[in-house]
Amino acid sequence: MDNEEMNLVKFYGPADLASAWHFDRLNEVIAKFRAGTAPLTAVDAIELYNVYLYIDADLLPATYSPEEHAAVRDLRPSLIAAFSRFFSQIDDSNVISHVSDVGFLYSAELVELLGRNKAYDRCDPELMIKALTLAGVNLATMLGNKKLVTSYEGHVREALLADPKNAEHLVRKYLLKDASSDVHLPKSFSVSDSRDLLSGYLDSAGANLNYVRLIETAPVEPQNGIDAKIKLKAKRRAALMVEELFNQESALKIKTGTEVRLSDSQQEPVQVQLDEMVTTFTYSRRWLDETLDMASILNNFQHLFEFADNHALLTLPSYTSELGVFERLINSSGRRDYLTGAAYNAKEASSLIQTRLYQDYLASKNIGLEEVISWFFADYLRVEFKAENFSFAPSAAGSSYLEKARHLFAEMEGVVNQFKLFVQDGEVDRELLALTSDPVAYREVPSLLEGKYVYATEHNEIAGVLHTLFSDQSGLTYIKEALHDSSAARLLLLNKISYADFAAHQQRTVDELIRLGVLENTGTRVQFVGQQHVEVLYKLHDTQGAAYHRLTRQGRDYVDSIESRGWVSRESSLLTESEASYFNYLLNKTEFSNGPELRNKYLHGSQPPSASEAEHFHTYLTALKLLMSLVIKINDEFCLFYEEEGRS
Repeated sequence: MDNEEMNLVKFYGPADLASAWHFDRLNEVIAKFRAGTAPLTAVDAIELYNVYLYIDADLLPATYSPEEHAAVRDLRPSLIAAFSRFFSQIDDSNVISHVSDVGFLYSAELVELLGRNKAYDRCDPELMIKALTLAGVNLATMLGNKKLVTSYEGHVREALLADPKNAEHLVRKYLLKDASSDVHLPKSFSVSDSRDLLSGYLDSAGANLNYVRLIETAPVEPQNGIDAKIKLKAKRRAALMVEELFNQESALKIKTGTEVRLSDSQQEPVQVQLDEMVTTFTYSRRWLDETLDMASILNNFQHLFEFADNHALLTLPSYTSELGVFERLINSSGRRDYLTGAAYNAKEASSLIQTRLYQDYLASKNIGLEEVISWFFADYLRVEFKAENFSFAPSAAGSSYLEKARHLFAEMEGVVNQFKLFVQDGEVDRELLALTSDPVAYREVPSLLEGKYVYATEHNEIAGVLHTLFSDQSGLTYIKEALHDSSAARLLLLNKISYADFAAHQQRTVDELIRLGVLENTGTRVQFVGQQHVEVLYKLHDTQGAAYHRLTRQGRDYVDSIESRGWVSRESSLLTESEASYFNYLLNKTEFSNGPELRNKYLHGSQPPSASEAEHFHTYLTALKLLMSLVIKINDEFCLFYEEEGRS
């Protein structure tokens, strides 16, 4: 993109707080239009269209007086007429000259406006496609416009079938999650065409491993060309590609992983060391020896192994805030995929090895981890909270890990159903429980607390605030070489930055955050209005939800204020939405198609017959880890509930 293109008005959506960047150019274009300047080129006409989008979304400079604001809003009909008139004049005689010099920045708008103004009906297909190609419009953008595809059906079908690489458009349409645009296919593009294109792609040298895996894990949908044979072919190609990747002599070998150790001399409960790509957790044997009572053992999972944070929100799920820029750019996930990255994989590895370490350590002290869980449900809840009739039965001594895994998954559902009954009825009726046999819906497990979790809504303002403050792609992360950070929030918290330190285009964004009550300008420093603002907003970004009853009084007041503005909503459940998704990913197929489906496979006896005892042990550790997570969440529920009851 050249400098001239960068200066053009471009509408990126109402949630983009950086829209103010374009206000100077926006005012310039509006002034020329009022002076009677008509668009002379397609670029001029498309820029007018983008100006119209700004005005229609009511994204205008705050410096406008009410009269100026109203006058600009009144320009909308004449703006529509101006850019529509330009594109209505395009035909075979001028399509090449008018269209071919539009750059990539406006390619999507170009295709859209040509369709709206019936240019595809007037122009010869070969001339139009030539003009669009000269303008740098790719096949993906063409497929995003239904009018173009309908008008030039035969030509579009030929273009699709001309290159096996175009199968990626089918993956984008049928399998890819969060595709950036719609994909329209010609009516003449048959099921056979789709299957042949996918098959050719799997045979081609240019196949992308991410897309091959999406085909491999996709549901069987013959109407889309994805049948069992295509899936099997994708599975075999994926295995071959992975083998070739690791067999390359020139491939970069990187040692990664997690190690855990016990130290007889270390005073601190835990020390964490990162050596290249290996994380080592060293635990104090003295600390473990001094925390051998049942309650302390359970607390160690939350506070020592950090299965949950200080608000009892689980750290184990995959959170979008943990994905790096590179992962976000290259990750190709299916429509029903659970999105994971390096941070999630590291947490899975460390939590499993921590669980194994602790299980082995406790066994050396003649303490069974399952017996500790049993104590929590049978004794602790009864003594501390008078919650009767909860129970958890440990696995039988001498059981295989296959049997233990099956048993734990059944007991896991049992304790969740017990908790559900207690929330609903205030007691656990064992006879009623015996009549409950439906699989647990983790998103629907109720809470003892009203409005327990706070979630960001889809309101444009909160979306823009969270992006601007916490995204590494925010325009406020860099002031100068000696003053930058990974997020605007960190930059503001860790440095004394005055309003004048920001560039002019950044000041417009800062002005918006001040208007929204997030930041304030003291005259010497731009800072958050209150610490509670930072805490709440950070939780909404970092863990995709905040625990209302774990906030300070000021934090709750702030949540109440932004709830009234439509920024957040409050819901009640045992698990947050992200936590429930994590359980669903590992245990079943209710929400995701790419998970290990452990609960279903083990309780239904459909785990692979070739699975080794080591694989069953891995599953058993996963079940233990999930049970410990449920213990943390249920304990937090009871503690908060009785604390809140005491306040009322």
